[in-house]
Amino acid sequence: MVKVPLYGLDGNKIEDIQLPDLFSTEYRPDLIKKSFNIFHTNNRQPYGSDIFAGTKHATASIGKGRGMSRVPRLTQGRSAALAPCVVGGRRAHPPKAERNWNEKINKKEKNFAKKSAIAATVNRELVSQRGHKFDNKISLPIIVDDKFEKINKTKDVISFFKKIGIYDDIIRANNGKHIRAGKGKIRGRKYKTPKSILIISKDSETLNNSNNLVGVDIVSQKNLNIGHLAPGGIAGRLTIFTKSALKQLGGNK
Repeated sequence: MVKVPLYGLDGNKIEDIQLPDLFSTEYRPDLIKKSFNIFHTNNRQPYGSDIFAGTKHATASIGKGRGMSRVPRLTQGRSAALAPCVVGGRRAHPPKAERNWNEKINKKEKNFAKKSAIAATVNRELVSQRGHKFDNKISLPIIVDDKFEKINKTKDVISFFKKIGIYDDIIRANNGKHIRAGKGKIRGRKYKTPKSILIISKDSETLNNSNNLVGVDIVSQKNLNIGHLAPGGIAGRLTIFTKSALKQLGGNK
């Protein structure tokens, strides 16, 4: 069994703890990608256009024998309207809010994908390929003492990250934040932000010390999903486990 150091708030090793069998799960990028795609699809917000869009004009067909196409035209002009093939007309097959986007996945596949993504946090190569920056001296995954949850100031969290050698990843995410291209800028999603450190705790409600750090996600062990572990369907996220959260993960079958 693999043993990894448990880090205290001073950045020094307290003891060596044994990783649960969960971290020896086979790496299956195909299942991880499949699980993420279905997770992402099932979280889509239904959308659709107005069912009367493009049909609110007073129109009439001019009939044949005039040397003009017989598309519906405005009664107060000669411009074509209503038909899908004309400017300002309705759409032939518009998106509908009642469409069901949900997909299904086998429970065993879903659980195996989650376990595989958790196990991928141990692989330094996979974590580096995701672009994360961390000190080569630190062991993965990063296990910290439960006292970390009691930190209530962001500056103390930053100080701790600097001590163990992962603060460079916060800087990477901050520098990578940029304005989105396209119409998303006017739809409430102006900025795109890289994912940085994932913090898994026993109770995320008591851990709000890292909310101000760019790209950092905080989640409790019971709410952990494939979207946290493998953003974009790519596993190997730089992850911090508290000692209690690791114990709970090891007890889950």
